[in-house]
Amino acid sequence: MQVVIFAGGFGTRLSEETYLRPKPMVEIGPHPILWHIMKIYSHFGFNDFLICLGYKGYMIKEYFANYFLHRSDLTIDLRSQKTTFHKNTCEPWRVTLVDTGLNTMTGGRIKRVKEFIGDKTFLLTYGDGVADINIKDLVKFHRDCGKYATVTAAKPPSKFGSLSLKESEGVVERFSEKLQEGEAWINAGFFVLEPEIFNYIEGDSVAWERDPLEKLAMDRQLVAYKHRGFWRCMDTLRDKEELTAAWDAGNAPWKVWK
Repeated sequence: MQVVIFAGGFGTRLSEETYLRPKPMVEIGPHPILWHIMKIYSHFGFNDFLICLGYKGYMIKEYFANYFLHRSDLTIDLRSQKTTFHKNTCEPWRVTLVDTGLNTMTGGRIKRVKEFIGDKTFLLTYGDGVADINIKDLVKFHRDCGKYATVTAAKPPSKFGSLSLKESEGVVERFSEKLQEGEAWINAGFFVLEPEIFNYIEGDSVAWERDPLEKLAMDRQLVAYKHRGFWRCMDTLRDKEELTAAWDAGNAPWKVWK
């Protein structure tokens, strides 16, 4: 089962980093967030990736083109022009990199990789979100429901402090720096999709989150897998700093692999 990852957007809300690189290449610790996402899937046995490129996509191509070189011990004999690899710590990944256009919307990017997916069930997620989600349980849920599309729903932490006020006196009875859950379930990515979803996407200008998902819901072909564990989208510089702090402290909830 292929894992399709959106990696083509401009990432404008993280412009402090994305003016230099595509958002999926922004690091959490020593590795791009794209690597973290792929490690989550790989832990559950999903190692065939299809990455939808756009903005500065050549940087992602160069990253994987040199991945084996950077992850291996080697001897380079300049006289014989021979390179000997001694040890590598590379993951068993197969990575297909597809230029899906600079200004193509998310739905259009899915449509552009249809020829690589064929008529098989596939996984889809965004290149900026991490979670401690069990992918095998997600896939089982999708198969048990028998619908065209499954979206993972999550309740993100609030970005604002919470006040509990005593109305009569205006006294703060309880202050919480950050709520653990938002008020509503949101689209957290981590989709499981059947090939029938291609019929809901017309072209490059279609956003996956608008007409396709709305029509799938109207046709009762969209179900939600409720993930009550950790989920975080690296949307802003603050998000990036918080994720990096968790990784550096050895307390990254999304690190489901060993």
